[in-house]
Amino acid sequence: MSDAPPALTHPTPGALFFGYLKIGLFGFGGVAAWARRVIVEERRWLTERDYAEILGMGQILPGPNVGNAAVMIGRRFHGLAGALLATAGLYFAPLIILIGLCLFYDRYGQLPAVAPVMNGIAAGAAGMVIGTALKMTGKLKLSVEALAVLLLAAIAAFVFRLPLPLIVVLLAPVSIAFSLWRAGLLGGAKGAAR
Repeated sequence: MSDAPPALTHPTPGALFFGYLKIGLFGFGGVAAWARRVIVEERRWLTERDYAEILGMGQILPGPNVGNAAVMIGRRFHGLAGALLATAGLYFAPLIILIGLCLFYDRYGQLPAVAPVMNGIAAGAAGMVIGTALKMTGKLKLSVEALAVLLLAAIAAFVFRLPLPLIVVLLAPVSIAFSLWRAGLLGGAKGAAR
């Protein structure tokens, strides 16, 4: 039996739309977890590393990170049409659900029984985000330097409550320097990286 990962697939435009429709529908309240599962594990459109890089890029751009990633992934496979299809698929189902929930909340939101439900939904969504981050970190086999940057970013966000753009501005040069050092392009560390 081979330990090689299964071959990647190239989605058709329809598969791209319906894959993102599934992500949007089942990932309501926690889309990042479903997006990774569908794109990397189920459909095998991208490797874990490719997805992490695209999602990381999506996080530093303005707007929702998974939405930004949908644009980039759709464009990668089918250009502008793919970007539009992936984005439309991602947002169609949540928009319909959100309209229904807004109507429900508008009518019943003032009832005392609704607050615990909302708190439970928020806790579940936070758990999904943390679980996805841990799963991705474990599968990427990050270097010690990358784990250090990850830890610094987590401390900056959770302890010091710094905004994401500031964290990126502070840690991007550190991360780039580590990458250059591991590649042997900074400080002659090529031997150290081996």
